[in-house]
Amino acid sequence: MATGAGEPWQQQASVTLHFSVSYPTQWGQSILLSGSGALLGGLQWAQARQMSCHHEKDVLVWEATILLPWKPSYSYKYALARQKDDESASGPNVFGNWLIEKEDAAGERTVWLPEGLQGGELVEVVDTWIDKSHPAALMASAAFTKVLFLHKPLIRSGGLSPSDLCRPAPGETVVRLQVADFQLEDAEALLVTGGIPQLGNWQPDQMTRLTETHTPFWEAELRVPYSCFPFTYKYAIQTADGLVLEVGEPRLACLPSSASVGAPTVMVRHDGYFRRDRHWRGAGVAVPVFSLRTAHSVGVGEFLDLIPLVDLADKCGLRMIQVLPVNDTCVYGTWWDSYPYSTLSVHALHPQYLALRELLAEEGQQLPFDLASEVHKARRDLDGSQVDYVATMAFKTAFVKKVYDRYGKATLQSPGFLSWFEANAHWLRPYAAFCFLRDIFQTSEHWRWGCMSSGSAEVVERLTRPGGEFHSRIQLTYYTQYHLHRQLMRASEYASSRRVVLKGDLPIGVDKRSVDCWTCPHLFRMDKSTGAPPDAFSPTGQNWGFPTYNWEAMAADGYAWWRSRLSHLAAYFTAYRIDHVLGFFRIWEVPGDCVTGLLGYFRPSRPLTRSELEQRGLGDVERLTRPYITQQLIRQTFGAERAEVVAATYMLEEGNGKYRLRPAYASESAISSLPLRPDSPAWLVAEVEETRAGLLKLRQNVALLPDPEDPDCFHPRFSLMSTSSFAALPAPWRAALRHMHDDYYFRRQEDVWRSSALSKLPALQAASDMLVCGEDLGFVPACVPPVMKELGLVGLRIQRMATEPGREFNNPAAYPYLTVASPSCHDVTPLRAWFESDPDRAERFYYHQLGGCGPPPPTCNPNVVRAVLQQHINCQSMLAVFPIQDLMALSSEYAARPAVEEVINDPTVSKHYWRFRMHTTLETLLADSDWLATIAEMLVLGERAPPAVLINMNMNSAGSGNHDASVGVGVSGVGGGGGSGNHDVYSNDVGGPPPPPPPAAAAAAAAPPPLYHGENEMSGGSAAGAGPVANGLASSSAQQQPLVPNHYPHLDNHLNHLNHLNQQQQQQLPDGDGGPY
Repeated sequence: MATGAGEPWQQQASVTLHFSVSYPTQWGQSILLSGSGALLGGLQWAQARQMSCHHEKDVLVWEATILLPWKPSYSYKYALARQKDDESASGPNVFGNWLIEKEDAAGERTVWLPEGLQGGELVEVVDTWIDKSHPAALMASAAFTKVLFLHKPLIRSGGLSPSDLCRPAPGETVVRLQVADFQLEDAEALLVTGGIPQLGNWQPDQMTRLTETHTPFWEAELRVPYSCFPFTYKYAIQTADGLVLEVGEPRLACLPSSASVGAPTVMVRHDGYFRRDRHWRGAGVAVPVFSLRTAHSVGVGEFLDLIPLVDLADKCGLRMIQVLPVNDTCVYGTWWDSYPYSTLSVHALHPQYLALRELLAEEGQQLPFDLASEVHKARRDLDGSQVDYVATMAFKTAFVKKVYDRYGKATLQSPGFLSWFEANAHWLRPYAAFCFLRDIFQTSEHWRWGCMSSGSAEVVERLTRPGGEFHSRIQLTYYTQYHLHRQLMRASEYASSRRVVLKGDLPIGVDKRSVDCWTCPHLFRMDKSTGAPPDAFSPTGQNWGFPTYNWEAMAADGYAWWRSRLSHLAAYFTAYRIDHVLGFFRIWEVPGDCVTGLLGYFRPSRPLTRSELEQRGLGDVERLTRPYITQQLIRQTFGAERAEVVAATYMLEEGNGKYRLRPAYASESAISSLPLRPDSPAWLVAEVEETRAGLLKLRQNVALLPDPEDPDCFHPRFSLMSTSSFAALPAPWRAALRHMHDDYYFRRQEDVWRSSALSKLPALQAASDMLVCGEDLGFVPACVPPVMKELGLVGLRIQRMATEPGREFNNPAAYPYLTVASPSCHDVTPLRAWFESDPDRAERFYYHQLGGCGPPPPTCNPNVVRAVLQQHINCQSMLAVFPIQDLMALSSEYAARPAVEEVINDPTVSKHYWRFRMHTTLETLLADSDWLATIAEMLVLGERAPPAVLINMNMNSAGSGNHDASVGVGVSGVGGGGGSGNHDVYSNDVGGPPPPPPPAAAAAAAAPPPLYHGENEMSGGSAAGAGPVANGLASSSAQQQPLVPNHYPHLDNHLNHLNHLNQQQQQQLPDGDGGPY
């Protein structure tokens, strides 16, 4: 076939791209480059190019040179990889011959090529590798882009305008500089200065301004003669108050060092992020939705109660609301369903959160009088100090059916419902079918449903098809879920509009009596349970009863179940907490016949093999794996009087004073099920309970646990050295077992667990754009912190749960940035209850952590609370999140409730009733300007909220009076921490007349508060140590140390301006007018 003058590729201009990126790889690792077009691998890692490397001083530079056809732009990306060792290896991170260990967090980059390149010219592309742990990389998440930075205009021009472009010229290189920054406020701009004339020779008045081309990227082009290379430069921010230069050494631009490359016509420098000395820090409140109380809620907190909570958070400068899981947990039909982590469906929402008053809102109607009266009466009847889960669910279930019977048909035919149903039918129809069968069979144990025990597509279709016999009952479930969706979405959208992040919770497991286990049993190990190993808070471990995951099956379809789950969660939340993130490294798997977590083992893991045991002289495996029971142990456990009866009833004698449990009592579940009549007398109840406890202790008296899938593999029982079985062994056996136990738990598994986490967690991250936090408490392997950092996962720090060996408490001042700092959480007692439960521990905490002097206070009064909270606010953690109970404890009025009533969960109780409810309505808290101002002042002084929060609050609350003196406590610290125990922003006793506010302050008072990033309004660091606290923490204001150190006079100025504004407002108010509150 004739080709004419030549092939198209021969006529098209070409360009040589030289890519380079610095990264300190380890032996065996490589950097891969993949980009758009066949020559760059089509953005597929299997066809990626392996880059070569060389050292430039102490920096390892990876590079690749490729001749490409000219086109306006190329997209490309980098990855850290190593060649797979096993040809048969597979998984989500395996592409061709490569195992991808991590990708550059910048994602797909774009290089724009200027027109007019004649052919073969060199374009030098110098990139900065971005780790997911970079603070600025976290700001690409939805929590920032869709909520916290929502007020900022987005620029999407895609590139520089023609007037900003430079044309290549002989002897010169066109240098295109690009840098990103998410934290710029309105009217702020990025500039660049450097040591060449084109960049102003470091003169502040001759800097080059960059153009925002695609938020958050800023770019500029300049022509630089070859003779000016190398040159140094830095970026700067132009603020209303002047210039802020980035920190660190100047950046260096050099011509390519490779002689084969030559001088470039164009040099593109992607410089990553503007180097700030401090990054965004915010604060939030944690509260279960069921714990909220408003004037409208019926028996329990509801989704629409989040709206006044958003107002509360926004008013005092809190930028996050963290809730517990809100999925349906209606498994048993009893108060056991109050447990929010026992998920019936990972998609469906819990009906208890439905605001009944709004069921007709979509139709623009209100409830008729008879129904409204029912709601009003139920609100009064169910308005107890705690949640009555059963009564509340009974009323709401019956009431929703009444409304559905009258008005449901119109809702189900509305365009809004039809659109929602179409998008959610994939989970909604199986869920509705499951709920129907649960109610018919009066149990959620789907394995007892006969021919319906398989949740196949055919079964679901038969039960939910339109026009079917049970379709009306199925539609009632649709109707309920639709209204729950609308109400949570309404709260979510309102929170975003107020720039408050809603943070959800991702439970580690699902109940085995769930829709998911019914429809997808192959994804779960139904004969095993999820739990946690023993720790100081739970000496026998935890058994949550959830089946463990079949990760191999989940990986086979690219984690589709997880992707569906997380994309659904992302419809309502822009951040989420992974419950027990350690479970993605390894899960504590408990046999199905256990009730405690003591006889569990880690999965995945490298178990001990029979040959290893034999090599160490431990050949009698049966002795180590069977419960060690002797006549002496029976007497010690049950006493001499009952020992003979217990042994005869529950055990078989083997001779030589040894016993074994009868088969009928050989498991924990069988022992725990020893029969006891409900009307048994107290002495018999106590005796049976003692028998159960004693038999459990004997059953757990083993050294090794057989692996359930390999008869030649074994797991050391956790803390086997504490057992009498271990104590009775010969000394050489004890030494060998001690070594193998410690190696198993602290050394042997690290590579296995790291690989496990890196194969799962990136898939979760990629499923949504939510900010991901991980609850990494408990028995934390050494591999967890580096993997969390590598993946950019935000960890959790609880002050009383020390992360360093030998320490009783954490010091918040030492927390890294990628953490959430909290004084307590739902799984531990709130601050007041914890402090008051152990006076000796409270005394150590008071002296060692708070730096107190004099006798410690007998109770956790508001002064103690403020000292603890201020430590957390001042620390360097990205987020400081406070349970609502700890924030309310700042007020002596709200702390009048017994502290033990504020406990949400007791992990040591297998069936705990989750019923904590705030004793004060959100309306009351919103009207308490003093309490709100206390929180706002602490956040401003800790640089987690802008001064404008206090200014606006001061203007809105003028004339409201002074704070309660009980919350004025001195805490000395470094950096932005501090405040004043006797410096009240609502009083005028600041030592002389305040100066008039500058125009900027007045403007700030009139405008919505900007999102504060701690960069310009306050200088200095933000870390706070455990400095001395005022004597006794309960002295009067006049005796307390000032919260604002003398070396931060700018804070005094801010507060003086606030007081001046307060005076002006008071002069304008008529007598007796206390302001809008």
